[in-house]
Amino acid sequence: MTARAADRVRYDRATASLDAPLAVVDLEAFDANADDLVRRAGGKPVRVASKSVRCRALLERVLAKDGFAGVMSFTLAESLWLARSGFDDVLLAYPSADRSGFAELAGDPKLAAAVTVMVDDVAQLDLIDSARDGGGEVVRVCLELDTSLKLLGGRVRVGALRSPLHSPAQVADVARAVARRPGFRLVGIMAYEGHIAGVGDSVAGRPFRSRAVRLMQAAARRELVERRAAVVRAVRAVAPDLEFVNGGGTGSVQHTAAEDAVTEIAAGSGLYVPRLFDNYTSFSGRPAALFAQPVVRRPGVGVVTVLGGGYPASGAAGGDRLPVPYLPEGLRYDPQEGPGEVQTPLLGSPADDLLIGDKVWFRHAKAGELCERFDTLHLIEGDRVTATVPTYRGEGRTFL
Repeated sequence: MTARAADRVRYDRATASLDAPLAVVDLEAFDANADDLVRRAGGKPVRVASKSVRCRALLERVLAKDGFAGVMSFTLAESLWLARSGFDDVLLAYPSADRSGFAELAGDPKLAAAVTVMVDDVAQLDLIDSARDGGGEVVRVCLELDTSLKLLGGRVRVGALRSPLHSPAQVADVARAVARRPGFRLVGIMAYEGHIAGVGDSVAGRPFRSRAVRLMQAAARRELVERRAAVVRAVRAVAPDLEFVNGGGTGSVQHTAAEDAVTEIAAGSGLYVPRLFDNYTSFSGRPAALFAQPVVRRPGVGVVTVLGGGYPASGAAGGDRLPVPYLPEGLRYDPQEGPGEVQTPLLGSPADDLLIGDKVWFRHAKAGELCERFDTLHLIEGDRVTATVPTYRGEGRTFL
C-alpha cells in the first residue's frame, strides 16, 4: 500500500460517520510542515499569513510553537477582530480604505498597540487621518517595498504589481513623511517576493519553462538582496528604532532568512501545502488540508460523479487554479466538463471500485481559500477526528 493509499484509509475511517462534502486538516502533516518552516527559517521568527489558514484555532496552534511569532493579516476588519480575540501582534499586509476600521483603530489603545497597517503612499496616510473621527491613538505603520525585478531599463518587469516604492530613495521619502506626521509611527518594512516565493520552479512536463523560472528566480534573488539591504539602511537612517523587516513566503523561506537585512519571515501556505506547492525544488511538504465530495452517480464504466467540487482558486484563470482529485489515486476530470458547480464527473479505472456514498478526496489549488467553502474543519490525528473547529466563514467572518 502506498503512503497516499494509507492516508486514504485513515481519512475514510476517521470520517466514516460524517457526510461529505467536508474538509479536514491532518494535524500530523500540519505540525510537520510547521516544523519544516521553522527549520528553513534558520532561527528567524516566522510570521504566519492568516489568509493561508483562515481558522483561528489553527492560527493559535501554530503560534504556540517555538519559532512562530505574530500574524500577517489580509484586511483591516480581520486585523481588528484578531486583536480583540487576543492576538497581540498583527501586521496588515495590504493597504486598506476601511474608514470605519481606521476610526476604531485610532480610538482604541489595545487595537492601536496590536495592529500595524501597511502604507506605500502618502495618500493612504491622508485617508487614515480623515477617518480618525477624534481618535488620537498613534497608528503603527509598515512600508511595503516593491520586490519586482526590472530589466532593460524597466521595460521588462517580473513580479507582482504591488507597491510603487522600488528604490531606496522612494522608500526613504515615504519614511520621512511618516516620521514628520503626528499620529503615526514607522515600525517596519515588508517586502514580499512573490515571483520567487510563489512560483513553482519544477513543473512536470515543462522542463524548459522550469529552467527559465529557476534562472529568473536566481537573478531576482541576487538583485533583491542588494536592494533590500540598501532600503533598510535608508529607512533606518530615518527611523533607527525600526522593529522588523519582513520578507519571504513559503517558497523562499531559507533564501530570505539568509539575508542579514531581514529580521522575520512570512509564510502560511506551507502549513496546508496546497497543490500549487507541488512544483518546487526548494522544499517539499505534506498535504495537510483536503476536502471530500461524495460519489452520487455511476454513469458508466470508468466514471463516477461526485457532488460539487468546482472550487477554483484566485489568480489568472487556468488549469493550475483548479482543485485536483487526490484520493483514490488515478482519477481525473472529464476535459469537457472539469469540476462543476453541482456535479463533477471523474474518469479513471479507480472509479469502478467506488460505490454510491464513498468519498473522493481533493486538494485545493491555494491554501486558505479552501476555508471560504467550508464552515468547519475536522482535525484528524491518526485515524480519528479529535476536534472540529470553525473556519473564518464558520464564525461568520467573510472578510473578502
